[in-house]
Amino acid sequence: MTETIEGLRKEGSRQLASGLRERLAQSGKRLEKAPAPRPEGRLSRMVGLTLEAEGIRLPVGGRAAIHTVTGQRVTAEVVGFQGERTFLMPEGRIEGLIPGARIEPLDQLRRIPVGPQLLGRVIGANGEPLDRAGPIRTTEEMPIEGRMINPLTRDPIRSSLDVGIRAINGLLSVGRGQRIGLFAGTGVGKSVLLGMMTRYTGADVIVVGLIGERGREVNEFIYDILDEESRQRTVVVAVPADQSPLLRQHGALVATAVAEYFRDQGLDVLLLIDSLTRFAQGAREISMAIGEPPATKGYSASVFARLPALVERAGNGDKGGGSITAFYTVLAEGDDQNDPIVDAARGVLDGHIVLSRDVAQGGRYPAIDIGASLSRVMSAVVSPEHERAARRFRGLMATYTRNRDLIAVGAYRKGSDPQLDEAVAMQPRLEAYLSQQRDQCVSFEQARDELLTLVSTARGGGA
Repeated sequence: MTETIEGLRKEGSRQLASGLRERLAQSGKRLEKAPAPRPEGRLSRMVGLTLEAEGIRLPVGGRAAIHTVTGQRVTAEVVGFQGERTFLMPEGRIEGLIPGARIEPLDQLRRIPVGPQLLGRVIGANGEPLDRAGPIRTTEEMPIEGRMINPLTRDPIRSSLDVGIRAINGLLSVGRGQRIGLFAGTGVGKSVLLGMMTRYTGADVIVVGLIGERGREVNEFIYDILDEESRQRTVVVAVPADQSPLLRQHGALVATAVAEYFRDQGLDVLLLIDSLTRFAQGAREISMAIGEPPATKGYSASVFARLPALVERAGNGDKGGGSITAFYTVLAEGDDQNDPIVDAARGVLDGHIVLSRDVAQGGRYPAIDIGASLSRVMSAVVSPEHERAARRFRGLMATYTRNRDLIAVGAYRKGSDPQLDEAVAMQPRLEAYLSQQRDQCVSFEQARDELLTLVSTARGGGA
């Protein structure tokens, strides 16, 4: 009996030891898969919108939650570091922060939900719905930084995109995958022009990024300028002017990421960012807050590096895929076309359309200054006949513009200059061609045919 009991004890001990070893092995595997511990930090200093933290180790772009005295959490992003100090920029309001506030590291990658469920919706800089139409239930996500495309694998720009605007279709023809700037001062009709494009474009999907605009303008664009039909194929990313500079940065990145998703599905996307200037100003606020020295008119060098990084994400995708045709509005401060952001944008884009205050005050809409505007890919997407007609039109406009002052003071005499006589005679018809009502759609083919007919009536024919 004693031997039997002793045997049972030994067998039980062996089973217990075997079970412990198995559990220890399982615990070891779980520990191997567990993420490395991330130490929490403390808030040590706050100057303006810049928060300095000690004790956390996160890369630039990493995110953290700062606990306030009210029990809430302020989400912030790492924008720089110096030695053991980490600089963060808050995403929202910063009430309730105190010295020594606890800082908790969060997931580092910023991703947004994407999918066809976004069509017809209005979202914020974090992908959250703003239109009170319920949650957006998607199964896919994308990083807001996007992905780089080998330039040699991109499809070349070979076909035109109909935007429904006569002056653009006929004289500044846009190619699928082109990146073009819309340079304008305030109050010259750029929002109306963008709204016309959303209603009349031939693109499959429209993505609109309203970055740094007044809240009233955001509301008007969505409910007054967009019509019901175009709204169903449009995704709007809205980050009003009262949002932090960090969210203004993210808004443009999110809009571009959404456009990239639909492009990767093989669709033609029209991306409208209003405005690139607000994006650059947000970058300037961040860079100055962390002590980066200014280079040109208060803009630091990193701002000018961010512009091409954003713009180059648009364009055609891999061969056989979709496209992103992008319009970036650029606000010329004081109507100065030599503003540093205007100048930098002109250098990285595939063309520019200038809206003139003088033209707008003269009563012509859209107020496009044809002489100052250019599409660098027009020759690749239109016929030689169309290109010659556009060149002829621009020449007539330039001749009239150069001599406008002489005509105004009565110094012009008919018969003294045949080219000027022709330009003066054609001027009313040229102006009529450039004019278009807000509720009027002019297709690419119609704009081309009207241009060819108009130029053929000029002296010397259509070339």
